[in-house]
Amino acid sequence: MTKYKALISLEMHCEISKTKSKVFSGARNAYSTKSNVNVRPLDMAFPGTLPVLNKEALKKALTASIILNCKQPEYIYFERKNYYYPDLPKGYQITQETKPAPVGIYGLMKYECNEEEKSVRINNIHLEEDSASLDHLSDVSLIDYNRSGVPLLELVTEPDFRSSDEAVAFLEEMRRIYQYADISDADSKKGHIRCDVNVSIMDEELDESNPDNWGTKVETKNVNSFNAVKNVIDYEIKRQIELKESGKYDEMMQQTRRWDDLEGKTKFMRSKVDAIDYKYFIEPNIPKFKLSKEWLDEIRNSIPMLPSERIEKYVEEYGLKLYDAKVLVKEKAISDYFESVLSFGIEPKEAVNWITTIVIGSINKLEIPIEEFFITPDILAKIIALVLEDKISKNQAKNALYDAVEQKKNPLDLIAESGMEQIKDEDALMNLVKEVLDEHPKEVEDYVVKGLTNVANFFLGQVMKKSQGKANPAKAMELVKSLLDEKK
Repeated sequence: MTKYKALISLEMHCEISKTKSKVFSGARNAYSTKSNVNVRPLDMAFPGTLPVLNKEALKKALTASIILNCKQPEYIYFERKNYYYPDLPKGYQITQETKPAPVGIYGLMKYECNEEEKSVRINNIHLEEDSASLDHLSDVSLIDYNRSGVPLLELVTEPDFRSSDEAVAFLEEMRRIYQYADISDADSKKGHIRCDVNVSIMDEELDESNPDNWGTKVETKNVNSFNAVKNVIDYEIKRQIELKESGKYDEMMQQTRRWDDLEGKTKFMRSKVDAIDYKYFIEPNIPKFKLSKEWLDEIRNSIPMLPSERIEKYVEEYGLKLYDAKVLVKEKAISDYFESVLSFGIEPKEAVNWITTIVIGSINKLEIPIEEFFITPDILAKIIALVLEDKISKNQAKNALYDAVEQKKNPLDLIAESGMEQIKDEDALMNLVKEVLDEHPKEVEDYVVKGLTNVANFFLGQVMKKSQGKANPAKAMELVKSLLDEKK
């Protein structure tokens, strides 16, 4: 039976959400649930309006280009893509093509998939304007121009992915990079990320370095979640193999499809257009300009610590386990929360145990981002400090945090209200231990006469119960064993 392999490339679109205004107009660049509020005359293509390039948007695009190890151009150009856009009032899109070069070409990106290092070649990354959003109702289509003109990065890879797992792992890494580099919030719930997925198959034994051996490329447009990307790839590989086995694959034309989430399948939209159909030409209203080496160096030096670098720091400098470091770094907001806890003097190994269990578990249960979690880094740091100072036990602290989440109250207030502070005074603890031993003579005999040393745990439990959990466990156990040994 013939075996096949998939050739998968991605065109990842990510809105640059970290600028105050749009890419060519002064309209506010911000997510809004209210339609048509972030609009200026240019976004509506009013006569006489001219585009002005947003320098900050270009800076963030060049930041992404540098991170992806791309080659930056000598001059910045923009072009018109004269392919009718019903969701852009002027009827065309201002974008960048590969000639002249966009903000980045011929890069290489390393990422991890299933604990293996992979790499993907970057064909190009370019800056363009986003289109408006359309809502198609039964008898009318509504248009919202808030998104029209928002700066958009399009990242185009070579067909270097061989599975849906690899493609999704790459997208997740890119999402983190956009967040850590302060390029975008990369929030798919706000429509920041969309993806076009290209899939073809070929006989496994053929040489993939020869494009003549590649199969017919099928593009699926505007896939808006990573889970959907995985489903699209898996479906297309299966569909194309079935066509190959039935002898119909060679009849298949290069085409564009869409993903139907309800039916779980891709559906034909149109035959694929080539670049010539877009009729690119230089945008006459935005003069080309030269990129200075000084500005590129400034951008390069301003790039903050990226996910892989934070993982290395957490493992090498902080001594964390690799698994814990990856959990912390998976979301920038959680990594920032961890860093903030450390700023209050908490040791990394102490902080990570609380954050990866209680904090992450709580926000997952509440289904909220960590920015909305009311147990702030300073509160958590104070709780951890109380434990380290033996003022409360670890179990008391955990219970206080869980109760705080349940009751939506400050855990420090709960600790104060319940009088939770541990009993550490040796005389008070000694009295408690003596009472417990006097109340359980049989168990004392089991320890003293029969040598059942595990009975000490029973006595500790009774001391904790009698003290309502306030006894310091370590000191209490020390006294239990001391008094029991005296009776031998």
